Amino acid sequence: MLRVLYLVHDLSDPATARRVAMLQAGGAEVVLAGFRRSRESIPEIGGVRPVDLGMTHDGRFAQRLAAIARAKLALGTKFKHIRKPDVIVARNLEMLALARRLRTQFGSDVPIVYECLDIHRLLLRQDAAGRAMRMAERRLGRAAALLITSSPAFLREYFEPRGQVDAPVLLLENKVLELSDMQPASVPNVPPLGEPWKIGWFGALRCRRSLELLSAFTRRMQGRFEVILRGRPAYSEFHDFETTVAAEPYMRFEGPYRNPDDLAAIYGAVHFAWTIDFFEAGLNSKWLLPNRLYEGCRHGAVPIAMEGTETGRFLTQQGIGLSLLEPSADALAVLLGSMDATSFAEHRARLSAKPTETWICGLGDCRALVARLAGLKRARAADALLEAAA
Repeated sequence: MLRVLYLVHDLSDPATARRVAMLQAGGAEVVLAGFRRSRESIPEIGGVRPVDLGMTHDGRFAQRLAAIARAKLALGTKFKHIRKPDVIVARNLEMLALARRLRTQFGSDVPIVYECLDIHRLLLRQDAAGRAMRMAERRLGRAAALLITSSPAFLREYFEPRGQVDAPVLLLENKVLELSDMQPASVPNVPPLGEPWKIGWFGALRCRRSLELLSAFTRRMQGRFEVILRGRPAYSEFHDFETTVAAEPYMRFEGPYRNPDDLAAIYGAVHFAWTIDFFEAGLNSKWLLPNRLYEGCRHGAVPIAMEGTETGRFLTQQGIGLSLLEPSADALAVLLGSMDATSFAEHRARLSAKPTETWICGLGDCRALVARLAGLKRARAADALLEAAA
């Protein structure tokens, strides 16, 4: 059985549990280690008790760098009783730095995989700090035997033109992990008479501009549309998030949810999925294909994307969803204002016609991932034999 050491920047992120589940379903034994953004320790994920490297804070990169420095000093102690892995998968740049140090501890024959599902804004700055970060990524990336990323735009716009990581690439989209044959619930075809159309904005709530836009739009539409927010707000990006939302007449925040357990229920209660994110406009937000895109489409919510983004391009290629021409309440009113039962049914029909595999990651995908990782181990062993024979 392939033994994978998975290093993550946030143990409390639902994406961590999904990747652990995917690796386990594919037949790997997972050892998990990482930092956490929650104050409480994480007792277990997928039956795995993680190695806790300490707490870090969202949006405070200097604090994260200090935490990495402290963690490096403690690796010998924390991993003293951890058996040598076959592969190390490092989620994000800071974990790639720790993976390099751990490979020294475990042995140079352990391949490292760099999993990068977001391009941090510091890596895109044009000042000395940005250049230093990119230089660090290029240096650390030399150790990577494989790069895993989630959007073609990350390769096209960042990794390839800048030459950041010279390694084979595995495109692993942020699809919904489904390991059973359960069918999702469907959203209402049309709202009952007198009830509003509902837009769901779920997941990582970090975009102040989206909040302002949706606020202006729903007020303008005077109750014809309502916005439901669920997930984890990035409080560093908002001034008093809960109070702001509570003051909106046509928006409401219904707290966190369990992923994937609650996906069918929360998307089944809305008509549209808000997939727009201006958090890092023109950069990461323009290039990503977010979780909520696949989640919403899988569960029947018509996606709303921004024209000129990778998500908008994806919707155009698939012939589904709605694309907003400009980020304004006026433009959103033009896009949605004439929505009726007939047009909504047409959008739903196009969405329903797509193969389920467009949105989900199944058991076969899990096995393919673990097989790809196992191939790295075999390739490294073959290389070692050639070196010994030379």
